[in-house]
Order: sequence, then C-alpha cells, then structure tokens
Amino acid sequence: MALDTLDLSVFIALAVAVLAYFSKSYFIPAKDDTGFLPAASLSGRNLLENVKNNNKNSIIFYGSQTGTAEDYASKLSKELSSKFGLKTMTVDFSDYDFDNFGDISDDILCFFLIATYGEGEPTDNAAEFFEWLENEADTLSSLKYTVFGLGNSTYEFYNSMGRKLNEKLESLSAERFSAYAEGDDGKGTLDEDFLSWKDSVFDSLKNDLNFEEKELTYEPGLKLEESDFLTTDDLSVALGEPDKSYVNSSTDLTKGPFDHSHPYLAQVTHSKELFQTKDRSCVHIEFDISNSNLRYSTGDHLAVWPSNSNENIATFVKAFGLEDKLDTVFELKKLDSTISIPFPTPTAYGAVIRNHLEISGPISRQFLLSIAGFAPDVESKQKVTQIGNDKVLFAEKITSKLLNIADALLLISNQKSWTGVPFEFIIESISHLQPRYYSISSSSLSEKTNINITAVIEAETKDNQLVTGVVTNLLKNIEISQNKSSDKPIVTYDLKGPRGLFSNYKLPVHVRRSTFKLPSNPNIPVILVGPGTGVAPLRGFIRDRVQQKKNGSGVGETILFYGCRNQHEDYLYKEEWPQYAKELGEKFEIITAFSRQDPSKKVYVQHKLLEQSSKINKLLDSGAFVYVCGDASHMARDVQASFAKILAEGRGISEEKAGELIRSFKVQNRYQEDVW
Repeated sequence: MALDTLDLSVFIALAVAVLAYFSKSYFIPAKDDTGFLPAASLSGRNLLENVKNNNKNSIIFYGSQTGTAEDYASKLSKELSSKFGLKTMTVDFSDYDFDNFGDISDDILCFFLIATYGEGEPTDNAAEFFEWLENEADTLSSLKYTVFGLGNSTYEFYNSMGRKLNEKLESLSAERFSAYAEGDDGKGTLDEDFLSWKDSVFDSLKNDLNFEEKELTYEPGLKLEESDFLTTDDLSVALGEPDKSYVNSSTDLTKGPFDHSHPYLAQVTHSKELFQTKDRSCVHIEFDISNSNLRYSTGDHLAVWPSNSNENIATFVKAFGLEDKLDTVFELKKLDSTISIPFPTPTAYGAVIRNHLEISGPISRQFLLSIAGFAPDVESKQKVTQIGNDKVLFAEKITSKLLNIADALLLISNQKSWTGVPFEFIIESISHLQPRYYSISSSSLSEKTNINITAVIEAETKDNQLVTGVVTNLLKNIEISQNKSSDKPIVTYDLKGPRGLFSNYKLPVHVRRSTFKLPSNPNIPVILVGPGTGVAPLRGFIRDRVQQKKNGSGVGETILFYGCRNQHEDYLYKEEWPQYAKELGEKFEIITAFSRQDPSKKVYVQHKLLEQSSKINKLLDSGAFVYVCGDASHMARDVQASFAKILAEGRGISEEKAGELIRSFKVQNRYQEDVW
C-alpha cells in the first residue's frame, strides 16, 4: 500500500533522527575526560579561528609540567580581563596546531608562561610548539609578545626554555611589548618573581599601550548551579573519580592510553617501611599493572594521583564555612566558551575539596589580594590587604610559618569563617591537584607487570603548624593499614575512594617516559651515584643488569656510590645489595657514605668519588656512563664538581676544561641526571 504524504513525512523525519543519533560521533567532536567539549574543539585545532570566533584580543599560552605555569596563566587571564577589559583566552599548546601562528595580527597581545623541564627541555605540552618554532616558523613581524620563564636555579639548564623562546621570537622579528622575566623556584621566589613581572606587564599596558586600568574585581568564568533533585547517591554524580570515564562507566578501564588525563587504577600489592627509626619514614610501594596494557621502561617515572587528607579537609571546610555543603550536588556552566571545566560534573562540594583542589600547599600574596573583597569583616579585609601588599610582612606572617590557604585565612580573621567567598572563586583561584612523580625503582626486565617506587614521607612542624606531603603521607597511610601496623599515620585519608573505587589499596597512576636510561650495550661500564631515595632508579638499573646476566648477556662493571645518614637507620635496601653482588660477582661494587655516623666528620658521596678517583678515571677512559640521581640544589652540583676534579687530575687539564668535557658527556648522554 502506498504511503500518503503525512506518513511519508513522518517516516523521513524518523529516519533522519535515527541516522543523526547513530552518526553523531562523526559530526560532534568527542567530549574530553570532564565530559565537556575541549576548548580546541570549538573550531578544531585552528588557533586563529578560535580567537576570531570568540572575539579575543589576548592569548595567554602556557607550557606546564606540574601545573604551576597553567595556574599562573589562569590568574593572569582573570586580572587582564578585570583590570584592563582585555578579552583573554588561555591556551594549552597541545590543543592547537601552529600552521597559521605567524598570522596572529598586531592587535592581539600574546603572553607566554614557559616552564623548563628535565635537561633543559620543553614541557610535554609545549614540545610540538618548540619543534615548529625551530624548524618551520618564518617571520613573526606582526606578533606582540612578552615571556615569563619558570625555572629552578639549582638545575644547570635554569630557565633555558623561557630564554630560548624569548630569543627565538625576537630573532623572528616579533615585537616584545614588556620585558622578559623569569622566576626561580630554587630560591623559593617564584611567586614574587611572577608578581614583579606581572606588575611590569601592567605598567607596559598602561604607559606604552594606553590601556585604562580599573579596580580589580572578581569576574567568574564559571557559574555554579546547585541541583534540587540530584544527590550523591545518583550514579551520574561524580564523587572524585579521576576522570569522566570512571563515573558510572561500562568502559574497559584496563585499556589505555594512560596519561595525565586518564590514569590506571593500580593495586598496591606490597608495601613496607624501609627506615629503622621512629623519627623519619620511607616506604617501598609495589603497584600491580598486570591487568592493564600499561607498560614502563626502567628509569621512567610513575605519576601518583593524590587526594587530600581528612585533617586538611576539615580545616579548609571550617575556613570557608562549608560544613553543611559537603554533600550538596552542583553543576558548572561555562560563561566563556574558551575555558574548560576542570573536573567531571555534576559533583559535590566535598568531592571537589577532597580530590581536585591543592588545599595543603603554600598561599601566595596574589591570592590574598584577590580574596580581600570577600573578607568576613572590615578588620579582616584591612589585615589581608595589608599583608597582601607588603612582601616583607607576608614573608613574616605567612611564608615563614608555612601556612596553607585555610590556616592563613583563619589566622587573619581570628578563626572567623570566610562564608562569603563564592565556590566558583575557590575553584578558579586555587590550583588543582596535580600528580606527584616518583622515579621507578624496579626493573622492567625482571618485573614487567610490577612497578616499585621509593618515597620518603614528608612532614614538617614549625610553630605548631604541621605541613605534610600529599602523596607520601597517603602512601604511608596505606602501608600502615595494609600491614596492620601499630604505628599511627601523621594524617589520614579516605583509602576507599569515591564509591569504593580505590578499595583494596588502589591508586590512580600513569607512567611518564624518561630519558634516564642505561646504555643499550650492557657491556658498557656504569658509575651510579644516588644518595637517599636517589638510589631508586639506580636499584632498577642494577636489577636490569642482574636480569641481563641471567639471560646470558655479558654486563659491564657497575659501581654504585650510595649515601645516607646512618647505616643502622636509613640505609635503603640494605639487605638487597649483597644479593646483587652475589649475582654480578666482580662486576658489581657498592661504596657507601654515612653522613652522620661519625659526629666529627660528615662524609658524602662526592667525598667517596674523590677517594676512588683512579678507578673512576679508568672507567671513564673505557667509555663508562655516569648516572646521578637525587637532590639538585647541592648534591648534584657537588658530585659534578668531584667528577671535574677527577678528570682534571687524571688528564692533566684545568677544572674549567674538565667541566666542558662533562657538558659534552651530557650531550652524548654519557652523563645523565635525574634530579629534583
């Protein structure tokens, strides 16, 4: 029977609807792990289209590895918008292509916040941009820019990427509208350095570019809407899961890729305390990855995703008067299409505080000034403004006392809660929790589906103020619980996680690749230097060599210089070294330095190196590789100086020439460092 006109219309409409539903993945950009469209998907990966379509006149680019540059970029964006009316857009380099970067017009201001990672390398998210800039970029004569570099002066390649970017843009005829500056995390002045640079940028905007400055006011980029019907029992509500795929998901979570946006939930199968003293603690942790396709290579880093301790959460909740809000569900809406929502929603206040905010870290002067308008009373507003505007007073009242955000605000307000602070402000102004990275201490040759890490528990008390490392104390809490120890954790955590996701001692992790690798030829001798937990990846290297020998390969000489305070208290893996010596025979030697065993004389690994100068010279002459792991501020420099002395004496050259030789070793990967 033939269809009449109405039937045919209905049939066609239904067919179109069905086709649209099953084809939507082809036409609608995929959502990111928050469940929302990433900023770059608004116009694909075309930077200029996004700028044009969203009517932006300033771009803040960030190259960030740990989240600091990203946090600064977000704060700068808000101030530029509020104080000068700029239409800002914050950009993660990895979200865009740069084919038309040279077409950015001179009516758009570009701000670059660039961190340096590893051995003078770009951060992961900025690597492709720097490659494009070096190999493909032509003239950038219409680009107006300024650069702030984030670095650590204890590293040899201090701020090399910020300097490189500034010089490269200048060489390509770009116009710098405000002076280049850099911050030094090694001296603990990074925040103050950033504020000084920001002030100079604002001066340039006012005096050179004729922008009118207004009073700073908070302009939210997000709108929070509490739900009248959703509760934390609803499966669609995120309760702190690492990303959207873990919320009420049927996705196979054993398959990667696993990275900074999507971790693997790995079970802690074994944990133990390594120190023999009650004064300090260091834990050995083993993660099982056998049920996943996550893989690692010896020398890589493991990222452990943190949550906040119950004690820090309680103080934070008190500071903002959120006691009755913890289970209230809300959603976030974007007021600016170019920003992204930082965690899965709908969610609850308590879930955000526990799993997404850096509430235990130090507070900045900039944060105090930005929150002053929400002070609970006139006296608190005057006090917070005074402290925020005075660098010396801030150092005396806040920094020197190791205060975090909640403790500082409660001190300033005489324990009165800051109930008038919008939660949107908290979300946008407080850094978001970032994974902590640990050198892997196992061997991928002998433990393919097992990852070990070694972590000293961070805890410091000053003026009755307790400061604890977020992940290390979580690991210690697990170790105590798993082993049913009689010890009491310094702070406690929710070990079961959202909806019991972390039960049976699971934690979200991912692997970050490292260039800290043994030579491909196992016959090449190696000199390993790793005091304290710096021995972690070196333990992995030695286990590699043990396995290589078991597999029938020849192995070169392996000499380990290890240092700790006292052989009876903090000698890591003390029981393992004799076993490795038995396996490797004359090919393995460990030389120890105990800095506090003899009160009359402190002995460190650099001293032991000098004592073995003849042997080291012979090994270097035979092509040995050097590996140094541990503290960058003192140990790594002192060790390098010792190697320079050894080379100078052994080869009859000046220490300056020996230093140049070591730098050439680094270029050849014969002298590698994994330092922090």
